[in-house]
Amino acid sequence: MTDGDVVHVVDDDEAVRSSLAFLLGSAGLQVAVHPTAEAFLRAAEAEPVGCLLTDVRMPGLGGLELQARLQALGWQVPVVVITGHGDVPTAVQALKDGALDFLEKPFDDEQLLDAVQRALAAGRALRTSQATAQAAARRLGMLTPREREVLDGMVAGHASKQIALDLGASPRTIEVHRLRVMEKLQVRSLPELVRLVQAAMPDRSA
Repeated sequence: MTDGDVVHVVDDDEAVRSSLAFLLGSAGLQVAVHPTAEAFLRAAEAEPVGCLLTDVRMPGLGGLELQARLQALGWQVPVVVITGHGDVPTAVQALKDGALDFLEKPFDDEQLLDAVQRALAAGRALRTSQATAQAAARRLGMLTPREREVLDGMVAGHASKQIALDLGASPRTIEVHRLRVMEKLQVRSLPELVRLVQAAMPDRSA
């Protein structure tokens, strides 16, 4: 478990919050409890969030509204939704909106712990991906504007002669830029270069 693996429980029922906190704590997990979605949002600005365990129906922001607020804020948090029997269609909608899982009451302890562990694992994978993207972006930031233009040509699969023609430079100059790009980005092959660019800009089509 890492420092970021905090399970945030959001439920307006104090008894439910206490029960979930006891169960999760007994399993060796770090837990933070919040009586409202608004309280969670305030706390999450300063506390690490491994995953979120939230009820669907609550005063103020409900589970779906909280999920939408997280998306609007750009917070990528694995969400597990707790629902009563009558709220199953709502929980299914939560899945469509990006929730990782939903638990229908009453659920057993193992079912809950399994769902939370899956959510924590998803959170760790997300943080690793984000760290990789940030590191790759820092490397790309070391390139000069001309080197970025050469990089674009390389990623597009163009040979030095084509890149030279496109940029109005000599093939020899482009070769020098290609070497500098590879050195600065600390890559040894074109596939490795493409993977780094994709990591830094996952929405970019290479």
